Amino acid sequence: MQPRNMSMRGAVDLAAVKAAGEAAQKAEQARAVRARQVQQAEAAGTAVPSAGPLIFDVSERDFEDQVVQLSAEVPVVLNFWAEGYAPAEQFKPVIEQLTEEQDGRFVLGHVDIRNNQQLAQQLQIRDLPTLLAVVAGQLLPLFEGPATEPEVRQLLDKLIEAADTQLGVVGEVGVRSGRAGDADAAAVEESADPLVAAAHAALDRGDLEGAVQAYRVVLDEQPGSVEARLGLAQAELLQRVQGLDPQAVRTAAAERPTDVDAQLAAADLDLTGGHVDDAFGRLVDTVGRTFGEDRDRVRLHLLSLFEVIGSDDPRVVKARGALARKLF
Repeated sequence: MQPRNMSMRGAVDLAAVKAAGEAAQKAEQARAVRARQVQQAEAAGTAVPSAGPLIFDVSERDFEDQVVQLSAEVPVVLNFWAEGYAPAEQFKPVIEQLTEEQDGRFVLGHVDIRNNQQLAQQLQIRDLPTLLAVVAGQLLPLFEGPATEPEVRQLLDKLIEAADTQLGVVGEVGVRSGRAGDADAAAVEESADPLVAAAHAALDRGDLEGAVQAYRVVLDEQPGSVEARLGLAQAELLQRVQGLDPQAVRTAAAERPTDVDAQLAAADLDLTGGHVDDAFGRLVDTVGRTFGEDRDRVRLHLLSLFEVIGSDDPRVVKARGALARKLF
């Protein structure tokens, strides 16, 4: 049988397992524990503990903790298989190799349907192997039936891109394989980068245009710079709210709920005023009311506000889950 590729937009709500919002809160707790472990290890001069396994077995009993909760931090790929069924057994080492190559951009959970029949039935597994992904509490079908390594590789690349660009959920390379030390060292070195320091200084003195330009220079040379990306998001937000009349903006947003520009401006004011949940909720609702280019504008704007607050903030995790339910 040839694999029947399914639409990446055919997401199934996981409410039957548990609310994604509850899972997101638990994910935030797990991240806090992880952060404390890292701090303690660094203070003691010992090895930084792994964030968790890259490849693991999934059970019905622990599905929420193993998969739904974790999917707020990193895409979780589920491989449904059965021991003794040749196509599924042959596929297992292929998907494991591809997972190891990505080194943490996603994690892999094996589900033996013979030991997890209720879960397989709930997720409507009809053929083996079947590959699904869970991102921010949302289920994304990838394919079912035998598939070649190039086909699977292409689907995984699309998954990683969609999880990052659509929802801002992306795994950290190396944190599950024990190779995160080099990345941590690079981050420390980056914080001392004179270009980044100059951009920070411009932002601190209120030179927003200069800060934006400086951060963009850094990102041109270092596209993966988290520090520069955060700084740019902050500077651009402050630029956008300069000169706005708060009362006029809020009146326009209230009177024109389908006006994208009015909702974006109001969300910016919400965020700068400390009303983070209001800003996120406004844009999530606007995503649900818009289509095409307008929807994409709102989604990208919301992701930029996530950058301002920080990906580990529980309000961001919660909003990502809400965004996923609107998009898929």
